Amino acid sequence: MPKNDLLLKALRKEPVERFPVWLMRQAGRYMREYRDLRAREENFMSFCKNIDLAVKVSLLPLELLKVDAVIIFSDILVPLSALGVEVEFVENEGPKLSWSGNLSDLKGYDAQENSYVYEIIRRVKKAQDEVPVIGFGGAPFTLVSYMIEGGSSRDFRKTKLYMWEREYDYRRLMELLVDTLESYLSHQIEAGADVIQLFDSWTGYLSREDYEEMVFPYVSELMGRLKRRYDTPLIYFFRGSSSFIDLAKQLPADALSVDWSVDLSVECVRSDKVFQGNLEPTVLYAREETVKLKALELLRSIPRRTGYIFNLGHGLAPDMEFDKVKLLVDTVKSFRIN
Repeated sequence: MPKNDLLLKALRKEPVERFPVWLMRQAGRYMREYRDLRAREENFMSFCKNIDLAVKVSLLPLELLKVDAVIIFSDILVPLSALGVEVEFVENEGPKLSWSGNLSDLKGYDAQENSYVYEIIRRVKKAQDEVPVIGFGGAPFTLVSYMIEGGSSRDFRKTKLYMWEREYDYRRLMELLVDTLESYLSHQIEAGADVIQLFDSWTGYLSREDYEEMVFPYVSELMGRLKRRYDTPLIYFFRGSSSFIDLAKQLPADALSVDWSVDLSVECVRSDKVFQGNLEPTVLYAREETVKLKALELLRSIPRRTGYIFNLGHGLAPDMEFDKVKLLVDTVKSFRIN
């Protein structure tokens, strides 16, 4: 059990003296120390696979920000390489993926191809016992989107057309990814992850009908399988949160990580779910007094006797200022629950 177990207590809805805080992409290019470590590897994928560097990067937010949880440094796309998808990261452009488009050309998932991820978890756990360690993975739809689009997209047109016009292939692909993620995340748990977060980053581009019929069943199946095997808490992050929140509440997740479209002062009363989020990241481009004001406004709106974890509605950006990120964390940590 970590010395600081605020995150775990919040996930269990136990009383806490303050709300725990960690930030998505809390280890990133906005940190000079991260940039120095990143310069040691030629490309991003090799950086992810360098266990020594990945452990150091994972620990930076604990050392520099004093956050209440460490999320391991990796990328949601790494399991796809083990399926035979070619994944590379192009500087200033982002991920580029390629495969034939035929399911028969994908190979069965071999968890050992991602053994470096599990070793990162073990070493982060060994290096510190202060805070919980969060493992993670991309949700099935998010991974499918990257595979079909070949990278990120403005409208996910290819993915939607694939879903609508090749439904049989789409569903087979989603089933394959559920199996893959069950293995991938199970190995993270067995390596020592205290919490698992599932990232559904592109659901905000979907209609409610498509989410309900083509995404929700697979997320539910994946989480259900993990819950039947482990008691490790699961957090589900999904974009376009206000559109699908009533459905997401039905998932076997311990917490829902939501974007800024959700009014948590209302949802925390309506539901017995634990919530995480949902400060809009753009706030961190504002003046320091505004950063502090917006954080306190959100904290004051949360019912005191509820499970809540402070986070952003999405991840930190490379061009944000470290001092403002530190101010945000310090402001949250100074807010006491009476």
